Amino acid sequence: MKNAVLFGVGMVSDTHRLALEASSHARLAAVCARRPERAAAYAETHGLRAVTLAEACADPDLDFAIVATPPNARTEIVAALVQAGKPILMEKPVERGLTAATALVERCGAAGVPLGIVFQHRMREASQKLTQLMAEGAFGPLAMVQIDVPWWRDQDYYSTPGRGTIAQDGGGVLITQAIHTLDLALSLTGPVSQVQALARTTKLHKMEAEDVVAAGLDFTNGAVGTLTATTAAFPGTAESIMLHCADASARLQSGELHIHWQDGRHETFGENTETGGGADPMAFTHAWHQGVLDDFVQALDAGRPPLVTGRAALKTHALIEALMDSSLEGKRMKVRNV
Repeated sequence: MKNAVLFGVGMVSDTHRLALEASSHARLAAVCARRPERAAAYAETHGLRAVTLAEACADPDLDFAIVATPPNARTEIVAALVQAGKPILMEKPVERGLTAATALVERCGAAGVPLGIVFQHRMREASQKLTQLMAEGAFGPLAMVQIDVPWWRDQDYYSTPGRGTIAQDGGGVLITQAIHTLDLALSLTGPVSQVQALARTTKLHKMEAEDVVAAGLDFTNGAVGTLTATTAAFPGTAESIMLHCADASARLQSGELHIHWQDGRHETFGENTETGGGADPMAFTHAWHQGVLDDFVQALDAGRPPLVTGRAALKTHALIEALMDSSLEGKRMKVRNV
Protein backbone atom coordinates (compact mmCIF):
# COMPACT_ATOMS: atom_id res chain seq x y z
CA MET A 1 0.00 0.00 0.00
CA LYS A 2 1.58 3.28 -1.14
CA ASN A 3 1.02 6.67 0.48
CA ALA A 4 0.02 9.63 -1.68
CA VAL A 5 0.23 13.37 -1.07
CA LEU A 6 -2.30 15.50 -2.92
CA PHE A 7 -1.31 18.96 -4.13
CA GLY A 8 -4.37 21.13 -4.59
CA VAL A 9 -7.67 20.96 -2.69
CA GLY A 10 -9.93 22.45 -5.35
CA MET A 11 -12.70 21.03 -7.52
CA VAL A 12 -11.18 17.64 -8.30
CA SER A 13 -9.68 16.91 -4.87
CA ASP A 14 -12.70 14.95 -3.63
CA THR A 15 -12.60 12.76 -6.74
CA HIS A 16 -9.02 11.77 -5.97
CA ARG A 17 -9.83 11.29 -2.28
CA LEU A 18 -12.76 9.00 -3.04
CA ALA A 19 -10.70 7.10 -5.61
CA LEU A 20 -7.94 6.50 -3.08
CA GLU A 21 -10.43 5.47 -0.39
CA ALA A 22 -11.71 2.80 -2.78
CA SER A 23 -8.25 1.66 -3.85
CA SER A 24 -6.45 -1.37 -2.50
CA HIS A 25 -3.12 -0.12 -3.89
CA ALA A 26 -2.73 3.36 -2.36
CA ARG A 27 -4.15 5.68 0.24
CA LEU A 28 -4.28 9.45 0.69
CA ALA A 29 -1.96 10.37 3.56
CA ALA A 30 -1.45 14.13 3.23
CA VAL A 31 -2.55 17.26 1.39
CA CYS A 32 -0.78 20.45 0.40
CA ALA A 33 -2.08 23.74 -1.02
CA ARG A 34 -0.72 27.16 -1.93
CA ARG A 35 -2.85 28.57 0.87
CA PRO A 36 -1.93 26.55 3.98
CA GLU A 37 -5.23 27.36 5.68
CA ARG A 38 -7.14 25.61 2.89
CA ALA A 39 -4.97 22.51 3.21
CA ALA A 40 -5.42 22.54 6.98
CA ALA A 41 -9.21 22.81 6.69
CA TYR A 42 -9.41 20.00 4.13
CA ALA A 43 -7.09 17.80 6.17
CA GLU A 44 -9.11 18.32 9.35
CA THR A 45 -12.39 17.55 7.59
CA HIS A 46 -11.13 14.28 6.14
CA GLY A 47 -8.75 13.05 8.83
CA LEU A 48 -5.59 13.77 6.86
CA ARG A 49 -2.30 15.55 7.47
CA ALA A 50 -1.56 18.98 6.01
CA VAL A 51 2.04 19.45 4.85
CA THR A 52 4.16 22.05 3.13
CA LEU A 53 5.91 21.37 -0.16
CA ALA A 54 9.24 21.01 1.65
CA GLU A 55 7.75 18.60 4.19
CA ALA A 56 6.16 16.47 1.47
CA CYS A 57 9.45 16.20 -0.41
CA ALA A 58 11.41 15.31 2.71
CA ASP A 59 8.97 12.69 4.02
CA PRO A 60 10.16 9.16 3.06
CA ASP A 61 6.73 7.74 3.94
CA LEU A 62 5.06 9.68 1.11
CA ASP A 63 5.60 7.47 -1.93
CA PHE A 64 4.18 9.60 -4.73
CA ALA A 65 2.45 12.89 -5.42
CA ILE A 66 -0.82 13.74 -7.14
CA VAL A 67 -0.63 17.25 -8.62
CA ALA A 68 -4.12 18.70 -9.08
CA THR A 69 -3.34 22.41 -9.01
CA PRO A 70 -4.15 24.79 -11.87
CA PRO A 71 -1.51 24.38 -14.60
CA ASN A 72 0.08 27.77 -13.87
CA ALA A 73 0.99 26.66 -10.32
CA ARG A 74 3.11 23.60 -11.10
CA THR A 75 6.63 24.72 -11.90
CA GLU A 76 7.84 25.02 -8.31
CA ILE A 77 5.99 21.91 -7.19
CA VAL A 78 7.33 19.72 -9.99
CA ALA A 79 10.87 21.04 -9.58
CA ALA A 80 10.86 20.18 -5.87
CA LEU A 81 9.28 16.76 -6.41
CA VAL A 82 11.78 15.90 -9.15
CA GLN A 83 14.68 16.90 -6.91
CA ALA A 84 13.24 14.66 -4.18
CA GLY A 85 12.73 11.79 -6.64
CA LYS A 86 8.98 11.56 -5.96
CA PRO A 87 6.89 9.99 -8.76
CA ILE A 88 4.16 12.32 -10.05
CA LEU A 89 0.61 11.67 -11.19
CA MET A 90 -0.71 14.89 -12.70
CA GLU A 91 -4.15 16.15 -13.65
CA LYS A 92 -4.48 17.39 -17.20
CA PRO A 93 -3.26 19.58 -18.81
CA VAL A 94 0.47 19.13 -18.30
CA GLU A 95 0.97 22.88 -18.62
CA ARG A 96 -0.68 25.86 -20.33
CA GLY A 97 1.17 25.49 -23.63
CA LEU A 98 3.16 22.90 -25.54
CA THR A 99 6.57 24.50 -24.89
CA ALA A 100 6.06 24.66 -21.13
CA ALA A 101 4.53 21.17 -21.08
CA THR A 102 7.49 19.76 -23.00
CA ALA A 103 9.95 21.37 -20.58
CA LEU A 104 8.13 19.83 -17.61
CA VAL A 105 8.03 16.37 -19.21
CA GLU A 106 11.71 16.56 -20.12
CA ARG A 107 12.65 17.65 -16.60
CA CYS A 108 10.99 14.54 -15.18
CA GLY A 109 12.50 12.34 -17.88
CA ALA A 110 16.02 13.63 -17.36
CA ALA A 111 15.78 12.85 -13.65
CA GLY A 112 14.17 9.45 -14.18
CA VAL A 113 11.06 10.50 -12.23
CA PRO A 114 7.89 8.68 -13.39
CA LEU A 115 5.22 11.08 -14.68
CA GLY A 116 1.67 9.94 -15.38
CA ILE A 117 -1.22 12.08 -16.62
CA VAL A 118 -4.83 11.69 -15.52
CA PHE A 119 -6.86 11.00 -18.67
CA GLN A 120 -9.54 8.97 -16.95
CA HIS A 121 -11.77 8.56 -20.02
CA ARG A 122 -9.40 5.82 -21.15
CA MET A 123 -10.46 3.78 -18.11
CA ARG A 124 -14.11 3.38 -19.11
CA GLU A 125 -15.07 -0.18 -20.00
CA ALA A 126 -16.34 0.88 -23.42
CA SER A 127 -13.17 2.86 -24.18
CA GLN A 128 -10.99 -0.12 -23.33
CA LYS A 129 -13.10 -2.42 -25.50
CA LEU A 130 -12.82 -0.06 -28.48
CA THR A 131 -9.08 0.32 -27.87
CA GLN A 132 -8.71 -3.47 -28.06
CA LEU A 133 -10.80 -3.76 -31.23
CA MET A 134 -8.94 -0.96 -33.01
CA ALA A 135 -5.58 -2.45 -32.05
CA GLU A 136 -6.72 -5.76 -33.54
CA GLY A 137 -7.84 -4.07 -36.75
CA ALA A 138 -11.29 -5.60 -36.27
CA PHE A 139 -13.11 -2.95 -38.30
CA GLY A 140 -10.71 -2.66 -41.23
CA PRO A 141 -8.99 0.57 -42.30
CA LEU A 142 -10.12 3.80 -40.66
CA ALA A 143 -11.70 6.28 -43.10
CA MET A 144 -13.43 9.04 -41.12
CA VAL A 145 -13.51 10.32 -37.54
CA GLN A 146 -16.14 12.51 -35.85
CA ILE A 147 -15.29 14.08 -32.47
CA ASP A 148 -18.02 16.07 -30.73
CA VAL A 149 -17.90 17.73 -27.29
CA PRO A 150 -21.24 19.56 -26.85
CA TRP A 151 -20.85 20.66 -23.24
CA TRP A 152 -22.33 23.48 -21.17
CA ARG A 153 -20.83 25.75 -18.51
CA ASP A 154 -22.77 28.70 -17.11
CA GLN A 155 -21.29 32.14 -16.55
CA ASP A 156 -20.78 31.50 -12.83
CA TYR A 157 -18.24 28.85 -13.79
CA TYR A 158 -16.22 31.37 -15.79
CA SER A 159 -16.65 34.12 -13.20
CA THR A 160 -14.32 32.25 -10.84
CA PRO A 161 -11.06 34.26 -10.87
CA GLY A 162 -8.61 32.93 -13.47
CA ARG A 163 -10.92 30.42 -15.06
CA GLY A 164 -11.02 30.55 -18.85
CA THR A 165 -7.89 32.71 -18.98
CA ILE A 166 -4.65 32.17 -20.85
CA ALA A 167 -2.54 33.02 -17.79
CA GLN A 168 -4.05 30.37 -15.50
CA ASP A 169 -5.65 27.72 -17.70
CA GLY A 170 -3.81 28.20 -21.00
CA GLY A 171 -7.06 28.52 -22.93
CA GLY A 172 -10.71 27.53 -22.94
CA VAL A 173 -12.75 24.56 -24.06
CA LEU A 174 -9.92 22.74 -25.86
CA ILE A 175 -7.34 22.55 -23.09
CA THR A 176 -9.75 22.44 -20.16
CA GLN A 177 -12.69 20.30 -21.32
CA ALA A 178 -12.17 18.69 -24.75
CA ILE A 179 -8.60 17.60 -23.94
CA HIS A 180 -9.95 14.35 -22.44
CA THR A 181 -11.85 13.44 -25.59
CA LEU A 182 -8.95 14.46 -27.81
CA ASP A 183 -6.55 12.24 -25.85
CA LEU A 184 -8.90 9.27 -26.10
CA ALA A 185 -9.51 9.88 -29.81
CA LEU A 186 -5.78 10.04 -30.61
CA SER A 187 -5.19 6.82 -28.67
CA LEU A 188 -7.69 5.15 -31.02
CA THR A 189 -6.88 6.82 -34.34
CA GLY A 190 -3.19 7.65 -34.26
CA PRO A 191 -1.82 11.16 -34.79
CA VAL A 192 -3.30 14.08 -36.71
CA SER A 193 -0.98 15.54 -39.36
CA GLN A 194 -2.70 18.87 -40.09
CA VAL A 195 -5.77 20.88 -39.14
CA GLN A 196 -7.88 23.81 -40.22
CA ALA A 197 -9.83 25.38 -37.39
CA LEU A 198 -12.02 28.21 -36.19
CA ALA A 199 -12.02 29.09 -32.48
CA ARG A 200 -14.25 31.80 -31.06
CA THR A 201 -15.97 33.04 -27.89
CA THR A 202 -19.77 33.12 -28.12
CA LYS A 203 -22.08 35.80 -26.75
CA LEU A 204 -23.13 33.36 -24.02
CA HIS A 205 -19.94 33.78 -22.02
CA LYS A 206 -17.77 36.64 -20.84
CA MET A 207 -14.33 35.08 -20.85
CA GLU A 208 -10.90 35.57 -22.40
CA ALA A 209 -10.45 32.19 -24.08
CA GLU A 210 -12.51 30.25 -26.63
CA ASP A 211 -15.76 28.47 -25.80
CA VAL A 212 -16.38 26.98 -29.27
CA VAL A 213 -14.07 25.32 -31.81
CA ALA A 214 -14.84 23.70 -35.16
CA ALA A 215 -12.14 22.03 -37.23
CA GLY A 216 -11.27 19.68 -40.05
CA LEU A 217 -8.59 17.07 -39.37
CA ASP A 218 -6.19 15.13 -41.60
CA PHE A 219 -4.79 12.02 -39.93
CA THR A 220 -1.36 10.57 -40.60
CA ASN A 221 -2.93 7.25 -41.63
CA GLY A 222 -4.95 8.94 -44.39
CA ALA A 223 -8.26 9.21 -42.56
CA VAL A 224 -10.11 12.53 -42.37
CA GLY A 225 -12.16 13.92 -39.53
CA THR A 226 -14.16 16.69 -37.94
CA LEU A 227 -14.02 18.20 -34.48
CA THR A 228 -16.59 20.33 -32.68
CA ALA A 229 -16.06 21.35 -29.07
CA THR A 230 -17.95 23.88 -26.98
CA THR A 231 -19.12 24.81 -23.50
CA ALA A 232 -21.96 26.92 -24.92
CA ALA A 233 -24.34 24.06 -25.84
CA PHE A 234 -27.04 24.30 -23.16
CA PRO A 235 -27.98 22.09 -21.37
CA GLY A 236 -24.91 20.05 -22.34
CA THR A 237 -24.77 16.47 -23.52
CA ALA A 238 -22.16 13.72 -23.47
CA GLU A 239 -19.15 13.90 -25.75
CA SER A 240 -18.86 11.35 -28.53
CA ILE A 241 -16.25 9.78 -30.80
CA MET A 242 -17.37 8.08 -34.01
CA LEU A 243 -14.98 5.95 -36.06
CA HIS A 244 -16.08 4.98 -39.56
CA CYS A 245 -14.06 2.07 -40.94
CA ALA A 246 -14.28 -0.23 -43.93
CA ASP A 247 -16.22 -2.98 -42.14
CA ALA A 248 -18.01 -1.16 -39.30
CA SER A 249 -18.74 2.14 -37.59
CA ALA A 250 -18.21 2.55 -33.85
CA ARG A 251 -19.63 5.23 -31.55
CA LEU A 252 -18.41 5.96 -28.02
CA GLN A 253 -20.85 8.08 -26.01
CA SER A 254 -21.97 8.27 -22.36
CA GLY A 255 -19.82 5.30 -21.42
CA GLU A 256 -21.33 3.06 -24.08
CA LEU A 257 -19.82 1.61 -27.26
CA HIS A 258 -22.17 0.96 -30.16
CA ILE A 259 -20.83 -0.97 -33.16
CA HIS A 260 -22.76 -1.11 -36.42
CA TRP A 261 -21.28 -3.70 -38.75
CA GLN A 262 -21.57 -3.42 -42.51
CA ASP A 263 -23.17 -6.91 -42.55
CA GLY A 264 -26.08 -5.69 -40.40
CA ARG A 265 -24.97 -6.76 -36.92
CA HIS A 266 -25.17 -4.34 -33.96
CA GLU A 267 -23.26 -4.74 -30.70
CA THR A 268 -23.25 -2.66 -27.51
CA PHE A 269 -20.69 -2.63 -24.69
CA GLY A 270 -20.43 -0.66 -21.43
CA GLU A 271 -23.13 1.20 -19.54
CA ASN A 272 -24.64 4.67 -19.72
CA THR A 273 -22.97 7.09 -17.30
CA GLU A 274 -22.76 10.84 -16.67
CA THR A 275 -19.60 12.50 -17.95
CA GLY A 276 -19.70 16.06 -16.57
CA GLY A 277 -20.94 17.62 -19.80
CA GLY A 278 -23.70 19.65 -18.15
CA ALA A 279 -23.76 22.47 -15.62
CA ASP A 280 -22.12 20.30 -12.93
CA PRO A 281 -18.56 19.62 -14.14
CA MET A 282 -18.05 17.01 -11.42
CA ALA A 283 -21.04 14.85 -12.36
CA PHE A 284 -19.03 11.70 -13.01
CA THR A 285 -17.91 8.66 -11.06
CA HIS A 286 -14.58 8.53 -9.21
CA ALA A 287 -14.10 4.96 -10.46
CA TRP A 288 -12.28 6.14 -13.61
CA HIS A 289 -9.80 8.11 -11.50
CA GLN A 290 -9.36 5.03 -9.34
CA GLY A 291 -8.43 3.07 -12.45
CA VAL A 292 -5.78 5.66 -13.34
CA LEU A 293 -4.42 5.70 -9.78
CA ASP A 294 -4.28 1.93 -9.50
CA ASP A 295 -2.54 1.65 -12.87
CA PHE A 296 0.00 4.28 -11.81
CA VAL A 297 0.85 2.47 -8.57
CA GLN A 298 1.06 -0.88 -10.34
CA ALA A 299 3.34 0.70 -12.94
CA LEU A 300 5.64 1.95 -10.17
CA ASP A 301 5.77 -1.54 -8.64
CA ALA A 302 6.43 -3.21 -11.99
CA GLY A 303 8.91 -0.62 -13.26
CA ARG A 304 6.82 0.02 -16.38
CA PRO A 305 5.36 3.25 -17.79
CA PRO A 306 1.86 4.27 -16.62
CA LEU A 307 -1.11 4.15 -19.00
CA VAL A 308 -0.60 7.76 -20.14
CA THR A 309 2.92 9.12 -19.75
CA GLY A 310 3.82 12.78 -19.83
CA ARG A 311 5.45 12.23 -23.22
CA ALA A 312 2.26 10.66 -24.63
CA ALA A 313 0.19 13.58 -23.32
CA LEU A 314 2.28 16.01 -25.38
CA LYS A 315 0.62 14.67 -28.55
CA THR A 316 -2.71 16.11 -27.40
CA HIS A 317 -1.02 19.38 -26.46
CA ALA A 318 0.50 19.56 -29.94
CA LEU A 319 -2.91 19.05 -31.54
CA ILE A 320 -4.45 21.79 -29.38
CA GLU A 321 -1.64 24.18 -30.27
CA ALA A 322 -2.14 23.52 -33.99
CA LEU A 323 -5.90 24.06 -33.71
CA MET A 324 -5.50 27.39 -31.94
CA ASP A 325 -2.71 28.54 -34.29
CA SER A 326 -4.85 27.61 -37.29
CA SER A 327 -7.71 29.75 -36.03
CA LEU A 328 -5.39 32.65 -35.24
CA GLU A 329 -3.63 32.52 -38.61
CA GLY A 330 -6.74 31.65 -40.59
CA LYS A 331 -5.02 28.83 -42.47
CA ARG A 332 -4.19 25.14 -42.44
CA MET A 333 -1.52 24.21 -39.88
CA LYS A 334 0.69 21.15 -39.45
CA VAL A 335 0.69 19.42 -36.09
CA ARG A 336 4.12 19.33 -34.47
CA ASN A 337 5.66 15.87 -34.11
CA VAL A 338 6.44 15.43 -30.41
